[in-house]
Amino acid sequence: MKMIKSYDSNRYDVIVVGAGHAGCEAALASARMGQRTLLLTISLDMVAFMPCNPSVGGPAKGTVVREIDALGGQMGKNIDATYIQMRMLNTGKGPAVQALRAQADKWQYHEQMKKVIENTQHLTLRQGMVEDLIVEDRSCKGVITSTGAKYHAQSVVLTTGTSARGRIYIGELNYSSGPNNTIPAIKLSENLEKLGFKLRRFKTGTPPRVNAKTIDYSKTEEEPGDKVPRHFSFETRDQDYLKDQVSCWMTYTNQKTHRIIKDNLTRSPMFSGEITGVGPRYCPSIETKIVRFADKPRHQIFLEPEGKNTNEIYVGDFSTSMPEEVQLEMLHTVKGLEDAELMRPGYAIEYDVIDPWQLKHTLETKNISNLFTAGQMNGTSGYEEAAGQGLIAGINAALRAAKRPSFTLGRDEAYIGVLIDDLVTKGTQEPYRLLTSRAEYRLILRHDNADLRLTDYGFQLGLISEERYSKFLAKKEQLIQAERAVKAITVHPDEKVQNFLTSIGEEKLKAGVKADVFLRRPRVTISDIENLTGEHISNERYVKEQIEINVKYAGYIKKEQQQIDRLHRQEAKKIPADLDYQAIEGLATEAREKFTKIRPETLAQAERISGVNPADLAILSVYVQNGRYAKTQK
Repeated sequence: MKMIKSYDSNRYDVIVVGAGHAGCEAALASARMGQRTLLLTISLDMVAFMPCNPSVGGPAKGTVVREIDALGGQMGKNIDATYIQMRMLNTGKGPAVQALRAQADKWQYHEQMKKVIENTQHLTLRQGMVEDLIVEDRSCKGVITSTGAKYHAQSVVLTTGTSARGRIYIGELNYSSGPNNTIPAIKLSENLEKLGFKLRRFKTGTPPRVNAKTIDYSKTEEEPGDKVPRHFSFETRDQDYLKDQVSCWMTYTNQKTHRIIKDNLTRSPMFSGEITGVGPRYCPSIETKIVRFADKPRHQIFLEPEGKNTNEIYVGDFSTSMPEEVQLEMLHTVKGLEDAELMRPGYAIEYDVIDPWQLKHTLETKNISNLFTAGQMNGTSGYEEAAGQGLIAGINAALRAAKRPSFTLGRDEAYIGVLIDDLVTKGTQEPYRLLTSRAEYRLILRHDNADLRLTDYGFQLGLISEERYSKFLAKKEQLIQAERAVKAITVHPDEKVQNFLTSIGEEKLKAGVKADVFLRRPRVTISDIENLTGEHISNERYVKEQIEINVKYAGYIKKEQQQIDRLHRQEAKKIPADLDYQAIEGLATEAREKFTKIRPETLAQAERISGVNPADLAILSVYVQNGRYAKTQK
């Protein structure tokens, strides 16, 4: 065997492994916090690449992108600079579930992020495959690449995505590969197992890409972008909103499509037994949909352009690992795709993930200190979930290098907090997807108020500039003044007001009311109040939107805040890190095992562990609060 001579390189404060969406956020956060940072990636051509859908945002995910931006991350700015369409989803529903989604020019998105990284102070981007971690006394000190290069650092962040022992499946064909036919990372997984980490296999997939010139769009339904300016970054200006947007298109599968799939199920590695990894419940393959929802006569398909300078069209919601010839046969049964030419076949990819119960809320591993993990290797699915984790891991890696206290977000503060707490506390048996239903306080964790929730944190961490923070404080003052104005203005039952109420189907006023009371009516807006009273409240659309939400949903928001106050009381009840759960009498066996495995930090976290009943929690609470733990230590 040929020996490769290793050599020492310069030392860094933080090393980030992998330059997907998690790695980019981690490296940028660390460097912007002043830490000398190295970002290593298998391929420079895959920096912030989108191997699956060419989009950012959607329910819950869009809010995460806003939160990343509010903390000083990059994803929101990057998509605002490279989108080809922007749409607000669920506008007919309440503000808690409204979500922004953008179609990206995936090539420009990659190029723009790479450009930002290459021009960020304190950050070095380098191509290299990490195969081993340098670990001394259960503490990570650096990494070793396939060429034998050694890089030392005070903390390391792993963001390997779906590359870890990746294997691609297309029908009967399968081969070792990372996403988009890149080199897979094999030895790093082996190294993690040697260090004692529990790994499992997950699976995800992509749909075929077809040639736009061979689609009959007249048989499909157009999905255009919004005309009202919307942005992911709080710094993007309305006047820069893209007017010449590219449409997406919608079509459907049918009984012919379903019959072809059913006739070929034995050739799908998902059903033949070739794939053993667990796939995503909320983003299943088209084969899984046909089997799981056999009663449905059709399924939606979205035709999404991959960029302005390419003919590749992403066939959304049509993920498959069928043989290539079967994929083409399936596509040709769909309206508008009868003559579609296949440019890339869909595939499934199986990969390694680390069981996330092995992590702290900071995303540092419990097993090895100074080692952080983020992204799909923690068991999540989606670019946005990965980026949110990457930002938190990068922040904490930088704080560790600087010997500063760690940073975490609670479930009441951000969707990112919900995501990480779910992973660390509950683990996941399948690729985890963030949903609005996972957040107990989703009316408070809204798309519109992410800056109000998190910008202070970003500024304290050094990720928000003085100039941006000053503008943020000015916006807060505008909100305060607008809220005062709404409470001070009186709406009188004059003819103009009564006619307006009749026109929108609302009951007439019997007496004058304050504007905030008048605003509680579902169809009334602040602009209506300004027109009816002649009073000025605000020129800013975003200010008006937030005031309207706060007024109309005040009762619900108050209830959520009461629940949050209870959560804070439980979070304040700390559990000693070295508590011996075997010494606690009366605990159910399952609770004892779960507590020992996860080692909750607070009673609130212990309460959220699946399989723990109220009786177990009461016993633990009494044991800790009555000082019995302290007595056993004497």
